Amino acid sequence: MKGPKAIIFAAGLWCVWICRNSMCINNEQMSIQRVSTNITNATESIMHAFPSLQSGHLERYIRWNNNNFDCNILNVDGSCLGTPTRAGFGGLIRNSAGYYFTGFSGFIPSSSDILQAELSAIYFGLSIAINLGFAPLACYSDSIHAITSIKEPCSKFHVYAVLIHEIQELLSHANVSLHHTLREGNQCADFLAKLGASSNDKLLTHSQPPDELRPLIRLDALGTLFLRD
Repeated sequence: MKGPKAIIFAAGLWCVWICRNSMCINNEQMSIQRVSTNITNATESIMHAFPSLQSGHLERYIRWNNNNFDCNILNVDGSCLGTPTRAGFGGLIRNSAGYYFTGFSGFIPSSSDILQAELSAIYFGLSIAINLGFAPLACYSDSIHAITSIKEPCSKFHVYAVLIHEIQELLSHANVSLHHTLREGNQCADFLAKLGASSNDKLLTHSQPPDELRPLIRLDALGTLFLRD
């Protein structure tokens, strides 16, 4: 075995051995989540210490909250599905350990524009989070186009100028920040965005995650590394 997978395997063996010693010798309790986090951190440390081992693939391994923000985390996404195309959006709010607080999804009638879907996801996500008092907050979107449209000066003639301005207002009046993530770190939001696009609800909140979403939330909380396509 060679490359990043070998590094993950070696880090896993080492961390499991350390865990075994801590439990047997020091009678220390060690959760699966903690062991997984230790493996992820050890893998990243080895990759940074020995860049020649990466074979140029460090950036190809992505995990949720890849920037390691120690605050509440909002993931959002937009989706366009089917023929004729239906646009939707969705997202969810968790703490930095991956504990689920709430989620949302929605359908945009008479639209097939992915940019509108991505911007709507950011707007509704920030609005819900701020209204529920979840700031400080780091918001992740996998749409570079949407993030650029928000962070750069926006022409008043832009088709979504009003929506972009409202997002900028939310960002300026609350302790929140907006960041890009790759889609492998945004799979839970992608699920909810597709749920929104396939429904007829303009905005629906999910106090509990849908059953099909729970395994994805669990993987994120464990710090699972996903291979970038």
